[in-house]
Amino acid sequence: MKKLTTEIIINAAPQKIWEILTGFEQYPTWNPFITSITGDVGVGNKITVRLEPPEASGMTMTPTVLALEKEKEFRWIGHLLFPGLFDGEHKFELIDNNNGTTTFVQSEKFTGILVPLFRKMLDVNTQNGFSLMNEKLKELAER
Repeated sequence: MKKLTTEIIINAAPQKIWEILTGFEQYPTWNPFITSITGDVGVGNKITVRLEPPEASGMTMTPTVLALEKEKEFRWIGHLLFPGLFDGEHKFELIDNNNGTTTFVQSEKFTGILVPLFRKMLDVNTQNGFSLMNEKLKELAER
């Protein structure tokens, strides 16, 4: 198993951040890492997600939505070919700091027999993609 976690404090309420995070049609205009999310975004549904990690090949995947709790959490799980090979459970979490700021946590837990082969790409490209997205989200939310 491999887990990546990034977090950033945003000077905005969870409501504003959630609005940006779930405004999927706007992703191509601001999100440098996840360039699109399409489909019926609801728990149990498959969606289409396009990832563009910095300095790596992009990929389109069709994960299943596991959680969608307004202003708190959005989570999905995707599989490379079939479960157990290379699985990623991606999570966005918004924590209200009750002082006008929100801690935005983006994480992913990778499992499967191919995880060791992708370790370097995950540690560098994917981690950098998370950080770039977090910074852009902060920039938008604080305008």
